[in-house]
Amino acid sequence: MCLRSLSFVLLLITPAIGAAAPLRICADPDNLPFSSRTLRGFDNRIAVLTAHELHRKPAFVWTRNGRGFLRERFNKDACDVLMGAPEKMRGVLTTIPYYRSEYVFVTRSREHLKIASFDDPRLNGRKIGLQALDDNLSPPSLALIRTGHVAQLVGINSSGAHGPDIVRAVADNRLGTAVVWGPLAGYWIAHDHLPLTVTPVSPLADASGVPFAFSISMAVHKRDLKLRDQLNEVLTKLSPTVARILTAYNVPTLAKEAR
Repeated sequence: MCLRSLSFVLLLITPAIGAAAPLRICADPDNLPFSSRTLRGFDNRIAVLTAHELHRKPAFVWTRNGRGFLRERFNKDACDVLMGAPEKMRGVLTTIPYYRSEYVFVTRSREHLKIASFDDPRLNGRKIGLQALDDNLSPPSLALIRTGHVAQLVGINSSGAHGPDIVRAVADNRLGTAVVWGPLAGYWIAHDHLPLTVTPVSPLADASGVPFAFSISMAVHKRDLKLRDQLNEVLTKLSPTVARILTAYNVPTLAKEAR
C-alpha cells in the first residue's frame, strides 16, 4: 500500500477510534415518574441531557434497582451511571445532588386536613398507607410506630405498574391518609387528576434521627473520579433545566443543603 493510500485509511478510522464511548445508564424499565423503557421518566430526560453535554451517546441498561443491585449489577460494571442515588450512598461515588425532596402526607382535599406531623391526633383511627420497599416499609414507618400508630399501617406496593396505587387508595377512601415519597405522590396525583392534597412531613427528621428528606444524586463507580467530576460540572450547568423538568413532573423540591 502506498503512503498516500495509507494516510487516507488512517483518516477514515481515526474518528472511530477517538469517538467517546456511550454513557451507560442503569435505569428501571418500569418505574414512573423516575424512569421507563419508553424514556418518559424525569430521570430519563435528565440522563439524556447529561450524556449529550458530555458528547456521549446515552445507552440505557434496563435493570431493577432492588436488593443486591449494587453487588450483582453495578459493581460488576453493568453501567457507568446510576440515577436517583441518595447523596453519599455507601459503596459508590455520588455527584452533587440534582434535586432534594421529602416525604409528604396525602389527604383528601375535601377534608381540609393538611396533616403534617406524626403526632397529629387526627391520624388516630385512620388507615395509614406506606410504600413497601422490598421486605420493609418506608422510613416514615419508624416515626408512626414510635407515635403509637403501628396497628393502622398498611404497606402498599408502589413499584412498576403499582406506582399510583397508594395515592388512588386515599382518593377512593380505602386509606385514611398515606405518607409517600414526594416525587411519586406529586406525579401520580397530577397525572390522574386526583382530588388530593400533599403536605410535607414536618419536621424533616424524626427525634431518633431518621430523615424524611433526601438529596438525590447520580452515582458512579468508586474509582471513577473523572466521570464524577465531569457530571458535577454538567449538573451545575443544567441546574435551571433540571428544575424545569422537575416542575413539569410536579415533583415537590426543597432547597439543596449547603455543602
